[in-house]
Amino acid sequence: MIPYLQFHNIEQYFGQRKVLNIPEFTIYSGDFLGVMGPNGAGKSTFLKIASFLEAPESGTISYRGEPVPASGAPLELRRRFSIALQQPLLLDTTVFQNIAVGLKLRKLDRREISERVEVWMDRFQISHLARKNARFLSGGEAQRVSIARAMIIEPKILFLDEPFSALDFPTKIKLMEDFREIFADSGTTAMFVSHDLMEVKFLTSRLAIMVNGEIKQTGPTLDVIEEPNEESASFLEVWKKYKV
Repeated sequence: MIPYLQFHNIEQYFGQRKVLNIPEFTIYSGDFLGVMGPNGAGKSTFLKIASFLEAPESGTISYRGEPVPASGAPLELRRRFSIALQQPLLLDTTVFQNIAVGLKLRKLDRREISERVEVWMDRFQISHLARKNARFLSGGEAQRVSIARAMIIEPKILFLDEPFSALDFPTKIKLMEDFREIFADSGTTAMFVSHDLMEVKFLTSRLAIMVNGEIKQTGPTLDVIEEPNEESASFLEVWKKYKV
């Protein structure tokens, strides 16, 4: 596997409290990496640092073997990444315009933008919403728009921060099924933060368990779930008890 993002001695603090301590970690090309852990484990902080939304207090990050400047990732690199959050941050305009925004920033011509938006609306089954204002979408519709907007720029790495957690169960299942099929066809690398073992088992190929800002175990998703080490087991035992 080809290393895409490599983390070395990453530390982050909130005040005097260390919230992230990652000596070494790698996200590989083609990974669908799940990151799980209890509340306050540092999952979202790790995602923000990995996606260059936040700079660590110390440590280095390399992209495809090249160190990223401590002053911050250049725009050219940040544009290779995309992110979808728990609460979709949609613009007060139509679904079409929301999905198109990343392509407009990259100054693609109008015809190509239109063609690509049509393709991604069709993939996420939201073509009928093209002219609807994003303010009036249901939760599931809004999340489909958010993920389509993230995917349309064909990111090298897609970051997902609990994008399904606010959805009702039937909506969540349908969107996850559609997303898994679309993602498999795209070949995109992904980092997926979740607190839900069902989501992780359904979507991811590799799993990292975080506790107290540290990665306690990583490996193929089912291997970690079925054979957790002592530190991971204390977190996973609740999920296993209820056979999630």
